[in-house]
Amino acid sequence: MESIKNLLIKTIIGGCKLDISFKKLKPTKTNLLKLEDRLGFIDKGKEFLEYKREQLIQEIKTMWRTYKEHRKNYFNILAKTMLKLNETYKEMGKRKVLLISKISEIQYKPKIEISYLKKMGIVVSQINYKLIEEEKLPPYSFENTSHHLEELRNLTAELFEKMILLAETEDVILKYGFNFKKINRRIQGIKNIIKPRLESDIKDIEKILEEVERENFIRLKQTKEIIKTN
Repeated sequence: MESIKNLLIKTIIGGCKLDISFKKLKPTKTNLLKLEDRLGFIDKGKEFLEYKREQLIQEIKTMWRTYKEHRKNYFNILAKTMLKLNETYKEMGKRKVLLISKISEIQYKPKIEISYLKKMGIVVSQINYKLIEEEKLPPYSFENTSHHLEELRNLTAELFEKMILLAETEDVILKYGFNFKKINRRIQGIKNIIKPRLESDIKDIEKILEEVERENFIRLKQTKEIIKTN
């Protein structure tokens, strides 16, 4: 047996069509009970989606605070890195720094792997970054290098770490936001379209059944009177 959660996901989240009009159904007691059961099921689906939405709201608030902190750290390191780069240019000259950078491209190989994990039922990406050093000696191991160069190298490595953290957090927030809009749209669809339509269908079938019951009662009464007179 499937859990109520899975059934709700299939029917509500999965977008199953629940808008069958009573005009396509025979106005019978059985069909009325089916529609009433479906209405109760829709209410449970709406409650489940509202619970998911509330969870997302809390998670988005938490992630937003984390994002602001990561963003602040990233721009702080970026500013320090740019200042240190400018100091290195002044002491060594831009041409020499660019030459060291070119040599570094040969001696260091970046390795990036993207893995995926689930948070709140949403697939988010995780970036794994490594700088593989193929040569143990630093590329700038010759005379007249600036004392700022090693600091610049360390700051650049830290800058990459902060940038990756910021990118991962931003990705999570964007996906949470998209999922929030999707869930909210489904809740509004249930509230404004599916549920009112089902309630209207139930009301219409109830009226028809009441009318049929009245007619049957009148016919039965007339039949009894005819039998009495005979």
